Amino acid sequence: MAGRTVLKHVFKSHPFVGPSYMSLRSVAYMPRPGDGTPRPVTLIPGDGIGPLVTGAVEQVMEAMHAPVYFERYDVHGDMKIVPIEVMDSIRKNKVCIKGGLKTPVGGGVSSINVLLRKELDLYASLVHCFNLQGLPTRHDNVDIVVIRENTEGEYSGLEHEVVPGVVESLKVITKFCSERIAKYAFEYAYLNNRKKVTAVHKANIMKLADGLFLESCREVASKYPGIKYNEIIVDNCCMQLVSKPEQFDVMVTPNLYGNLVANTAAGIAGGTGVMPGGNVGADHAVFEQGASAGNVGNEKIMEQKKANPVALLLSSAMMLRHLQFPSFADRLETAVKRVIAEGKHRTKDVGGDSTTQEVVDAVIANLD
Repeated sequence: MAGRTVLKHVFKSHPFVGPSYMSLRSVAYMPRPGDGTPRPVTLIPGDGIGPLVTGAVEQVMEAMHAPVYFERYDVHGDMKIVPIEVMDSIRKNKVCIKGGLKTPVGGGVSSINVLLRKELDLYASLVHCFNLQGLPTRHDNVDIVVIRENTEGEYSGLEHEVVPGVVESLKVITKFCSERIAKYAFEYAYLNNRKKVTAVHKANIMKLADGLFLESCREVASKYPGIKYNEIIVDNCCMQLVSKPEQFDVMVTPNLYGNLVANTAAGIAGGTGVMPGGNVGADHAVFEQGASAGNVGNEKIMEQKKANPVALLLSSAMMLRHLQFPSFADRLETAVKRVIAEGKHRTKDVGGDSTTQEVVDAVIANLD
């Protein structure tokens, strides 16, 4: 159990804790020789508020002398493909952080976000939705991790018009992808000392597709006897989320349901502006705001420079842990949570009137 405790310190995001905690030292992280070498990270500022919040990350990383440096590339949601030099950079660096990319509704332009996930095989999306001390919400004790299959399902993009006025859209579910997302969810739960994994489905209607997903989850669950496993139909899941969210721990979902569940959970826990997330595969990881950046194109927020940088700052703390810089991740996360708990510097979406820069300055001032 001692090993499990240390891993919990390294990987799991904690609620805000006071100065007394900071005086305690957990078991030292023992790096391998050369682990302190600064790492290159691909940076995509994105559209709308993206440059504001990625700029916040750059400032905070510089202030804390984090061992990373950024390779910046301009990518926009209306592009038809991801430029080859961007893909080469991500493949080389293996890590990317990005602002929101605005996906056109309708038309023939594919989602750049989906293209990135498929090209890099970022098969797992992770969004962490949890209460932040000092930020009032309708529910307490919310600490939900939504793990979503990221490459198939309704996002397969297999659509065609059979005859005028009739469109056929194919949902693809495979044993291979269902098994590997289930394995990732249970492995995450095990390494982070989580107690329960809930599979979200609609197998009462899509008996073959979602049935295959559930079958895969059950097989993987049998290999983790120490973790409780249960299943819930997606419509009941949404109702339970808004009425009793504290019952959920880790949730594993097919692609579309995960998008809906993660955004619902984020709204319950404080809003999309404060929830971190990332997309990860066997070789690469892309970190971004956890839930959909619905305000990515909000011109008023852009003009006033009042975008909330908290979600991407917490995502960058996840990135630092992924790069095996846990002490830098802890410093950043603690500073952000202190600023929120103090309540003096908040953007409009969380009840304040601060600019992005004012929040960034407050976070920098709270760095240990």
